Amino acid sequence: MALNTRRASFPRILIERETDSEESSSEEEEEEEEEGEEVRNEEAEGQPEEGGEVEVAENGGKVEEVFGTKKKEKKPITITLKKICKVCKRTGHEAGFKGATYIDCPMKPCFLCKRPGHTTMTCPHRVATEYGVIPAPHRNTRNPLEYVFERQLKPGIPTIKPAFVIPNEVNCAVIRYHSRRVTCLEFHPTNNNILISGDKKGELGVWDYGKVDEKTVYSNVHSCILNNMRFSTKNDGTIYAASSDGTVSLTDLETGMSSSLMDINPNGWQGPNSWGMLYGMDLNSEKGLLLVADNFGSLYGVDVRSNEKTEKAVLIHKKGTKVVGLHCNPIQPELLLSCGNDHFARIWDMRKLEAGASLYELPHGRVVTSAYFSPKSGSKILTTSIDNRLRVWDSIFGNLNSPSREIVHSHDFNRHLTPFRAEWDPKDPSESLAVIGRYISANYYGSALHPIDFIDISTGQLVAEVTDPNVTTISTVNKLHPRDDVLATGSASSLFIWRPRGRCKAVQEKDKRKIVLCGKTGKKVNKKFTGESDDSDDDMCTSKGKKSNSKKPESKSTRYNVKLKHT
Repeated sequence: MALNTRRASFPRILIERETDSEESSSEEEEEEEEEGEEVRNEEAEGQPEEGGEVEVAENGGKVEEVFGTKKKEKKPITITLKKICKVCKRTGHEAGFKGATYIDCPMKPCFLCKRPGHTTMTCPHRVATEYGVIPAPHRNTRNPLEYVFERQLKPGIPTIKPAFVIPNEVNCAVIRYHSRRVTCLEFHPTNNNILISGDKKGELGVWDYGKVDEKTVYSNVHSCILNNMRFSTKNDGTIYAASSDGTVSLTDLETGMSSSLMDINPNGWQGPNSWGMLYGMDLNSEKGLLLVADNFGSLYGVDVRSNEKTEKAVLIHKKGTKVVGLHCNPIQPELLLSCGNDHFARIWDMRKLEAGASLYELPHGRVVTSAYFSPKSGSKILTTSIDNRLRVWDSIFGNLNSPSREIVHSHDFNRHLTPFRAEWDPKDPSESLAVIGRYISANYYGSALHPIDFIDISTGQLVAEVTDPNVTTISTVNKLHPRDDVLATGSASSLFIWRPRGRCKAVQEKDKRKIVLCGKTGKKVNKKFTGESDDSDDDMCTSKGKKSNSKKPESKSTRYNVKLKHT
């Protein structure tokens, strides 16, 4: 029986080196390479060409060679040892994260301050957040409104700042509480231990962190991202919610019953270009009006007394851009502050709310993710923009053409995250403390962690950076309690409650710190409080169509395998 043998052909392998100095320079290596080539040439002479066949026959020991058609030569495989930058695709340098260190591309501006000439590690704004921040001098505009503020409102603000109380220790947590990332948080207006949370899937969570393990998640409130929540002033047991499914809902927190107050997509899904999504929302209690804004730049109103939509929508931002934030002035309710993707924050008079009739326009370098009046006097403005800037206006009665100061802070991100928002401390009488999560990680306890920053917006100084070695995810949603020294954090799909370290010990004497781990049955949970990131950040709903006016409650708290840990 004839035996067929075939010589396998391998592609050539080319190795690219960084420099010529890396090549072999010793004579011994060159001689070995020459000897190796001679041996390969001698072997090749006794072998048929690529693609040929050798047929060995037993009769007479005669060997017959049968050559077939030559096969196409395979392309050579190139193995490069050169350093290639993932940012600019050039050789000779690398860029990106290496553990807790971010390496900048020298061909690009600094990732933190967006200016060329230095790297992120050597950026002066990373060393000191107050770098380049100069408090604006008092502007004597002789404005009668500013005169009234100086005489009536400002005396209530202490001239000497009180000591800041920073919640810097995790007191309790629920790990993987939601099925997707947390998008918004609200504290109950009367019950100090109740925290309400919303997530990307449209679920609404009610957690009593005073008892830790008492928690409920209603999974039928909305069909996709729950962007904003506000408590009803008539009944603190109900909450309004705006979602990317285009509806505003009113939910009973005790029963989970939800009713739809407004639907801007009455005809259902007609394509991505016509699908309306609701983002910014705020409640004007004096006017009895719930204000919501969509992704096309329009503002809507809902009468909270009749729970019905009022009049037509008003275009308050550039047509086709998202309006992601709304805030009514706490002292002068007729003033409305809005911000959006058109790189502007605008101040409106509610009595003359018309397209193009804004009182002031506050320009920014990139998308504005949040804008808030100060909580006590309502005379200051704090905005967050994707250009890594926190902008502060010290007086809404003065010159608003430029901010009083700009603070460089890392909150520009390139992954699927809930946008960072700097928020005031509602308890601070000096109206100077703000909290915001940080995107660029740093080395803490030998790990790459993303701290939560407390910033004095009057000077730009970093008051405190809060971290926990077990919290390795990015804390994008942060909410300070209006009455207690408590910080609530939404990081990935988990919730954390922080308290001051000194006061936390007294609380732990009665009830030790508890960590509730929530996960599907059979799913392993890591020791660290890590959360799963979303695969995509698509705002479109999973199920499109008309929505019913009322929804039955559907709690998913029973589908979790709950474990308690006492430390």
